[in-house]
Formats: sequence, C-alpha cells, structure tokens
Amino acid sequence: MGGGRMPDDTTEVTATGIARLAGVGRAAVGNWRRRHPDFPRPVGGTDTGPTFSLAEVEDWLRSQGKLTRVPPREKAWQRIESGPDGVRAALVRAGEALLRHAEDPVPGPLGELAGEVGPFGAYSFLLGRHLAARPRRFRTVPPETAALMAAVAGPAARVLDPACGPGGLLTAAEGPDGRPWPREIHGWETDPTLARLAALGLALRGNAAVHVRAGNALRDVDTARDVLDVDVVLCHPPFNERDWGRDELAYDPRWEYGLPARTESELAWVQHALSRLRPGGTAVLLMPPAAASRRTGRRIRAALLRRGALRAVIALPAGAAPPHHLPLHLWVLRKPDGGPAPEPRLLVVDASTRHRAADGRRRPLWDELRRTVLDAWRTFDRDGTVPGEPGVSAALAVIDLLDEDVDLAPARCLPPADRVGAEALTRVRADLDRTLRHTLHLVPTSVTSAPSGEPPADGTGRGGTRRAGTTVGELARDGALRLRPGGNGTEPAVTRPGDVVIPVLGPGGARVVGPDDAGETLDHRHWLLRPDPQVLDPWFVAGFLRGTANTRRAAGHASTAARPDVRRLRLPRLPLDEQRRYGRRFRELAAFETALRRAAELGEEWVRGTRDAIVDGTVGPD
Repeated sequence: MGGGRMPDDTTEVTATGIARLAGVGRAAVGNWRRRHPDFPRPVGGTDTGPTFSLAEVEDWLRSQGKLTRVPPREKAWQRIESGPDGVRAALVRAGEALLRHAEDPVPGPLGELAGEVGPFGAYSFLLGRHLAARPRRFRTVPPETAALMAAVAGPAARVLDPACGPGGLLTAAEGPDGRPWPREIHGWETDPTLARLAALGLALRGNAAVHVRAGNALRDVDTARDVLDVDVVLCHPPFNERDWGRDELAYDPRWEYGLPARTESELAWVQHALSRLRPGGTAVLLMPPAAASRRTGRRIRAALLRRGALRAVIALPAGAAPPHHLPLHLWVLRKPDGGPAPEPRLLVVDASTRHRAADGRRRPLWDELRRTVLDAWRTFDRDGTVPGEPGVSAALAVIDLLDEDVDLAPARCLPPADRVGAEALTRVRADLDRTLRHTLHLVPTSVTSAPSGEPPADGTGRGGTRRAGTTVGELARDGALRLRPGGNGTEPAVTRPGDVVIPVLGPGGARVVGPDDAGETLDHRHWLLRPDPQVLDPWFVAGFLRGTANTRRAAGHASTAARPDVRRLRLPRLPLDEQRRYGRRFRELAAFETALRRAAELGEEWVRGTRDAIVDGTVGPD
C-alpha cells in the first residue's frame, strides 16, 4: 500500500477473509469451492492456505447474491491483509499515508475509512484487528485499565513507557479526564516494527512530540539513559522473565533499592521506572500479585517502603488486564525529592472481589472500580492518609509492614472487615429466605413432553429427521441480525437492550442484554448479536445458542489454536410467534438461574458470617 495506494486488481484475500466478507464460516468457503465450478481459482498462497483475487471474489459473491456492499473498513483490511511483504509492513505504510492525509488525501478504501472515522480512527481499527487476531503475542492493556493508570498518575508534560508494546498506555496518557496533553511521549519496544506501529498511532492521536525507540530499555543501558527526568512512567512490564540481564547489570546504578533476584524481573522494572523519573515524579506499574509477597523480593520491598518510594498497592479484579485469570496489582511509586518526609505510610486497596460482575462474568464493574481506586488514591495523595474501609482500603504505617516477609498483598495486610453481629446475620437470613422462596416460585410446577409432531431442541426430529435450521452467519447475511466482534477499534461494540452477547470461547455463556446492562463496551473476548426484533426473538436466539448441541458443535469446530466460529452456530427456522413461545420459557429459565445464583451467594455470606461471628464471640453457638 505504498503511499496509501494499492491497485485493487492485485489485492489477494484468504479464505478467512472471504468468509468475513460474506458473513459466513470458513467451512462455507470450502463448500463453495467444491460445489461451484465458477468459484475463483487461487492466485497465490499455498495448497493448504490459498489466496484469491479480491476483485474476482467480490464479483462472484455479488453474482451469487452473497455480497451487497462491503464496508470501507473491510475493504481497507483486505488490502492490509494482502500486503506483499506482510500485514505489519502494510500497517506501517498505511499509518504513514494517514499521517499525510490532511495534505495528501489517501485514495481507495483506506481514504474512505479515514473520511468516515478520521485518520486515527482508521489506523486504530486496522491495528486493533491485527492485535486482536494474536492476543497471546502482544501485551495489550485494555482501555479501561490504561485510563485508570493514567488517571492515577495524573497530568504530565513528559511521559514514558519503557515496555510500550503497541502503545496503549501512552495513548491513554494523552489528555483524558481533562488533563493537559503531554508535550513529549517516550516509549521503548524490543520489536522494531511494533515500535514503529506504536509511534504512528501516537502521532495520529495527538500533538505531542513522539519518540518511540526500538530496543530493550532494561538491558540497553547506554541508549536508555537518554530518557531521564520524565514526569510520569506508565508500564505493563513483562512478567516472570528469567533472562532479564541480571549478571551483566549487577553493578548498574539503577539498583538503588537492591539488586533484584533472577526471579524478580518485575522489581528490576520498578527500579528502572524510578530511575527515569524526575524528583517527585510518579510511576504506575501493572504487576503480578506474587511480586507483593515473594520472599526473594522482601528486601527491595522493604527499601522501597523505608524511602517512601512505594506509595500504594492496589489489587484489581481478575480480568482487568492479561493474564486475565490473575487479579493483578497496581503499584504507585514516587521518586523521593530529597526533602524531609513525614512518617511513611502505604495505601493499600483491595478491589479484587468487590467490583467483579455479580453474574459470574469476568468483567470488572469499571465505574465502581474507578471510583473506589481514585477516591482512595487522591485522598491519600493529598492528605497522607485515608478514612479507610475495613477489608477495602487503609493507609498503613510502614513500620507495621516491615516484618520478616514484608508481604504487601492487600488482602493479607488490610484490617479485617467489621464484625458481623446478630442483627446483620438476621438481615442476611431474611434476604436468603425471600430469595429461596422466589427461586422456588420460578421453578415450573410440571414438565410435559413436546407434542408428537414437534422436533426436539437438538435439531433433529423423532426418528432422526433433520429439523429445518439456519446458522448465525446466514442470518447475518440475510439481515436478520447484526454480528460484530468486541474490541472492534473504530466501531466499539456497545450493547443495547435486546442484544445477545456470546463469549468467543463458546456459546454456553450467551446472554440477553437487559436495560440495566446496556451501554457496556465489549472487548475482544465477546461477540455481539443484534437481532432484528421483527424477525428474531433475542431470548429464543440466546436459549438455543446455549443448548448442548451448539456447545458441542462449537467445541468440535475449535482446535487448540482456534476459537469456535460463531457464524456456524445453528438455530431452528421458526415463525416469530413460535420463537416467542420458546423465548418466554428460556427467559424463565434465565430468571431462575439468576435467582439460584443469588441464593447461593447469600447462603455463602450467611454461613461465612455466622461461622466468623461464632469464632470471634460476637454471637453464641445457639
């Protein structure tokens, strides 16, 4: 796409790209190749991964009625994907062309996309799709987490991320929350092409001077030292690195708080961040929870506390950033300015369980989480203490933390929550009683067999006859529903009431969005289905997608390297009135499931509270 231009007749597309254009599964493309002699012949690729002429494919799809209008974002992506020297090189050329778009408009689909969403929006979509296809290769910080880290750090004229990856944290530093825009943005990235992609995105985002260098900021000592005295460091460092350079860096002056052990690479990044700051500057790092308690790091943690450099440890809920199964921590550090300091204290906040979604989804409740963290941090930063909330937040005297372990995990060093008294237990017991009665009321009083002519929900009729069915991909192509992936760059998938949300790892968690859940921005771990209410009942759709047949089908289509193809999930073809009949029952089952889960939560709370109250003597055994 040199200079933003690539001749349409030379663009090639893979079978996966064809499936995306037509809104079907990849297997459907293979079927078309076998069944239709006029399907375009491969023009490149390999026997197992052929590529086709995009122009020929579009003509064929149009002639078959399988293609109406290809959105500019899909056309632009096809040209990126078919770049002669790879996707990343094509992304670099696209970013460079978009930087010149104001003076030299970009022709073709990329220019159309830039006209719709702006140059930064176009680039963000293309880069985001590339990153979403390889989530394990790139360390990306979700936008909500990045925005929280930038808000904790506060305004800055010079910002650095010494392990910036595609630049998400640096993008978050550029002016949200009413903060002034930084004058300078600095980054380091070991992958030269990724460093260039990050620099282009940052240059398109705002007006700051952007300097993203290729190299290892921890090990490339001579060159890394030219980035000093910044106001803020934001960083999601690599975790659990064994070969981080300990032997050759043993006498490096950055280890002001102690030489990190070979297993403590994260504490090396912490000290590197402090060494880049001006006196009084702030660093916010995303850390694994083990870094707060591993015995090999206790001396460095103690030194950070004594000097007043470590100001806060904040436990986030699981799902806030990769690896998503861990409740990661935020470490907030401030470089000592040499002046007299009051008795050092550490702010600890445990938001790891309080702000998890109550329906079992691994998605933090961001508005509440952000409020809890920022209220506690800003009060502590201003006053040196916080009122505190048992089990949630406290400002602890450093002297009380300097024991043999120096364990800074918030869940272990926070004072326990208030004692549960008999009155509180009685209220929980009353809530549990009401919930159990409500749950029992939701259970159908009887279950009857389906009429003899009605096929069962697994897609086959009695005697093995197939029930008439369709796929999600076919429904999307026919306009009966809209199918969109989450984390979709320029067009964020924001839920509305009546939408159906499906986890990418399988349809077993499909759910219908209610009025209270609307407005959620989905990430790359979800698909959004928006049924046309004149054609499809959302509860009917979600219920059948959650059926065992579809769950098995998704598992059978997935491999160790691929996710289930949502487009291949099947639904029966039924009139809308019949769909609504099924939908009513699926809705009842969902209400029963929610009530049952709430009853389990209340039961656990009552058992735990009663046990603790008996143990600490608040109530008697009777």
